[in-house]
Amino acid sequence: MAQLRVGVFMGGKTIEKEVSFNSGRTICNHLDTSRYDIIPIFQTHSGSLYILPWHFLPRGKISDFEHRLAKEAQLIVWDDLKELIDFAYIATHGRYAEDGTLQGFFEVLGIPYLGAKVFASALGMDKIIQKDFLTAQGIEVAKHLMVTAQEIDAFDTHSDAIFEALKSKEIQFPCIVKPYKEGSSLGISVVHTQAELLPALIKASTIYPSKKQAVLIEEKLKGMEFSCIIITDYKTGALIPLPPTEIVHAQNSEFYDYEQKYMPGKSLKFTPARVSQEALQAIQHTCIRAMRALGFTNIGRIDGFLTHDNRVVIIDPNSLSGMAPASYLFKQAAEVGIGHTQLINHLIETELNTYGMLDTIIAQEKRNAHIMNTKKVRVAVLLGGASNEKEISLESGRNVVYKLSPHKYEGIALFVSSKMELFKLTQSQLVSNTTAVIEQSLTNDSKIRWSDLPNIADFVFIGLHGGHGENGAIQGTLEMLGMPYNGSSVLTSALCMDKYKTNQLLRSKGFDVPFSLLVSHQEWLTHKEETIERIKQAIALPLIVKPHDDGCSVMVQKVKKIEDLAHAIELLFAQHKEFAMIEECIFGMELTVGVIGNDNPKALPPSQAVCSSDILSIEEKFLPGAGENQTPAPLPQATLSLVQSVVENAYKTLGCKGYSRIDCFYQTESQSPTRKERVIFLENNSLPGMTPATCIFHQAAEIGIKPMDFIDKIIELGFEEHKNTNNAVKQVSDEIITI
Repeated sequence: MAQLRVGVFMGGKTIEKEVSFNSGRTICNHLDTSRYDIIPIFQTHSGSLYILPWHFLPRGKISDFEHRLAKEAQLIVWDDLKELIDFAYIATHGRYAEDGTLQGFFEVLGIPYLGAKVFASALGMDKIIQKDFLTAQGIEVAKHLMVTAQEIDAFDTHSDAIFEALKSKEIQFPCIVKPYKEGSSLGISVVHTQAELLPALIKASTIYPSKKQAVLIEEKLKGMEFSCIIITDYKTGALIPLPPTEIVHAQNSEFYDYEQKYMPGKSLKFTPARVSQEALQAIQHTCIRAMRALGFTNIGRIDGFLTHDNRVVIIDPNSLSGMAPASYLFKQAAEVGIGHTQLINHLIETELNTYGMLDTIIAQEKRNAHIMNTKKVRVAVLLGGASNEKEISLESGRNVVYKLSPHKYEGIALFVSSKMELFKLTQSQLVSNTTAVIEQSLTNDSKIRWSDLPNIADFVFIGLHGGHGENGAIQGTLEMLGMPYNGSSVLTSALCMDKYKTNQLLRSKGFDVPFSLLVSHQEWLTHKEETIERIKQAIALPLIVKPHDDGCSVMVQKVKKIEDLAHAIELLFAQHKEFAMIEECIFGMELTVGVIGNDNPKALPPSQAVCSSDILSIEEKFLPGAGENQTPAPLPQATLSLVQSVVENAYKTLGCKGYSRIDCFYQTESQSPTRKERVIFLENNSLPGMTPATCIFHQAAEIGIKPMDFIDKIIELGFEEHKNTNNAVKQVSDEIITI
């Protein structure tokens, strides 16, 4: 019996297309392949449809691959879908996705799809009319005023009437201004004075570039902001509210903006919300009423406020929800013990039951049940830690846990606290938005001793970045315990964590590296002027000031004027760094190259890192849609091969094992001071980021390795490197290597 073909729709004709791509990738990564045949379907902003090659899915930004669609993706038209898919999983957001248009087309094509139907979808996207429906059912909404696009264009004529209407509706400054038909906090402003109103109205009205839209002015509510997911028990038809999430805005922020929603560690979210049981029930009850009032089916996300006087006020009902790995949807489901794949299965089952198609899936599951009962390798994944990179480590480690093959591995998520203690995480804790939230939830009952690792796991996957996770300390711990692990040895890890020493070694071996100086904090305190003079004599402007022992672009600064040098160095020492690394600024094409292997490493296709300013920021690395990487880099094949060869040799010279990511610059003959093309080594990341859209996944996908298979290969290489560690793991490692 053929598997059910699930088309996962992502991208779209919407300003939320980057968020949608992130959601679609997550669904593809977690769909149960024992049940479903996954078909990723990408819609461009112009409306064209493509079946997306799997090697595009790990990308962090649509522009990374959009220019390659014509050559490498399968162009289809809407009518083809009837022959290609049996069910449509909608992971697109916003216009042409949640507003009834996509749903209407699926109805015409006769294709079952996820979520609310045509009318409810259209109603849920219209922030103006939906309020009338909610109010009619006695559900409180924020005080609001609609301003048309025509009134905004002729604001001088209509301003008096608008201000009078605000007064009559008791909407005071500060107030919220937002588009009436967009999501993801795009186009929203907080307005404090009458003078600020027109710019905010124009911003909201024109946020969708091709069509001006009406704008809502809403009261700025005070209280606890929440978001509550509702799912459906398809056996009974009952609506099930999941535990609501409390949203805490970042400092100096007046609303929950795009960056707080999607950047790891940027905001605090508490699930369940920190209110009384009575208040939680009131929120859930109101959200169920809102679902029914708007006709949402299967799933909905209802956003609102619990005011200081305990009123539940609805501000934004959504007929679908964002589906990124740590989104409200998965966080709230995890709180009641439902994992990612389990929840996605449930949403599909609910819809299939409505269409009378569920029996086929149940039969398939029974047929494949024996596969899941085989003995699995226990993999403990370390995440968190005490370094500046702990939030990225949370994202990396969580992603590794989710992408461990369920047929082969039993994943054990172990949080490394700020005190370097181990705690076993629940599903709910694993989906937490920040390490601070996890720290607050830890109890002694979940504590694991380091010495107990050999008893609970066969392999340790280090998902840590920076600090003790990457400087040889954790590696030394695992060596002492006789535990096989991913990545490089104690020596190589410690060496590569020190950028200055790494460059010294590579320079001595004939590699091109930037010239650099190391300035100690003590030297700076006692000989500041002499130190500045020494730097001036040694390194031309512009130059780079950075820590010698941190990653993820932490504290990296480009100094263009000599009068700014002292300030840059002092900023670094203010972060309690012992040394400042002063480095020559290299010009050329910035590249990052993954390498995989032990004794015979293979460099993956290099990526060009495209940055919008002088330094590649942490947001460009990890915020959906913020950064751009071109993989493979736009260089001739001979040049790409040269880069790969240099990188492989550096990898072997440093003694790397398993995998790493090497950052470098390529200079043409005209750019190079030697008048010969060259590759300039910047740094080696012995435990590179493993977040869902990280570069190393792009590169592996280019040669046909999917993320789950890539992680599997890293584990295999770890077992290979440590197969003689002790007798307890030898049999397991031998079995893994022969699979």
